[in-house]
Amino acid sequence: RIMKTIEGNKMIPSVNYHLWEPCNMRCKFCFATFQDVKIQLPKGHLSKEESMKLIEEIADFGFEKITFAGGEPTLCPWISELIKLAKENGLTTMIVTNGSKLSEEFLIQNQKYLDWIILSIDSVHPETNIKSGRAITGKKPILIEDYKMIIDSIKKYGFQLKINTVVHRQNYSESLMDLLKYAQPERWKVFQVLPIKGENDEHIDEFVIDESEFNHFITTHQILKYEKIMITENNSEMKDSYVM
Repeated sequence: RIMKTIEGNKMIPSVNYHLWEPCNMRCKFCFATFQDVKIQLPKGHLSKEESMKLIEEIADFGFEKITFAGGEPTLCPWISELIKLAKENGLTTMIVTNGSKLSEEFLIQNQKYLDWIILSIDSVHPETNIKSGRAITGKKPILIEDYKMIIDSIKKYGFQLKINTVVHRQNYSESLMDLLKYAQPERWKVFQVLPIKGENDEHIDEFVIDESEFNHFITTHQILKYEKIMITENNSEMKDSYVM
């Protein structure tokens, strides 16, 4: 659903497969609401068989990397089979998750086939996450102690760790430095909250920030940019880098 290009290279190396609409969190700024998808797919996803076929077609086409996203992809009953199939077809495999369903069973099952786990963390303050909906059923946020346990498990089983953060009205003045120092991720991707017409119109006005507010958050964590851990994308960069 989203493909990213490399400048000067006609081949598109990676694809983000938004395979699953259901999510156990209620992020009010989320633009992956599948409103357009459900016109053709009322359930918001392909069948298992169609998904498996799509993975093979992606590999045959020449893609090098696939990122499984949602919704919350760990809620998909056949996600592990898709990950395994992608790896067996030569793809680098990644998954974007809120972390709530990263059980030890899931990590063991996917240890041989999943290369990267991308953990979505916007704030370590429960009240902020409740305001934004970054909480289970919109009411139960993941606490910092639980994030640390999730990170420990990811590293225990040898997965590469990336953290994604959406910067918005509720969290742009906060700091994630303590958690990031603990996590030591290979990469930290920082996004400016993005309005997408027809996808997140209902609540987006509560979360949009301007360039100066986004830069305030970046400056707070500037040392990580110097260390080449932090990668930032403002609205214009996101719109120019992805085709949806």
